[in-house]
Amino acid sequence: MEIVITDEEGVTLLELSGRMDATTAAEFDNAVRALPRQGARLLIDMAGLEYISSAGLRSILGLVKSVRTSAGKLAFCALQPMVAEVFRISGFTAMLAVCDSRDEARVALRG
Repeated sequence: MEIVITDEEGVTLLELSGRMDATTAAEFDNAVRALPRQGARLLIDMAGLEYISSAGLRSILGLVKSVRTSAGKLAFCALQPMVAEVFRISGFTAMLAVCDSRDEARVALRG
């Protein structure tokens, strides 16, 4: 899995690509550990993420909890069909801001 982290206008953008599974979830955990600072706004672009396993979902959930604890905001965008289906089945789409595009995700982070 590849993770690219950049800051754009007060929003931390994470671009994920490849596979997020038991082998790579720890890599994600390490990369995002310091991100949920007080009031942080995180946008996770999953356009390049082709697969996510239950281990990946646990990592996402850990990030969600950290962001909420620090009064931050989090939005996801551009989920590939397989990843979108896993998010839907697991109930993540009901509890998280999941958007079609980066622009929609930026709007969700403002609200």
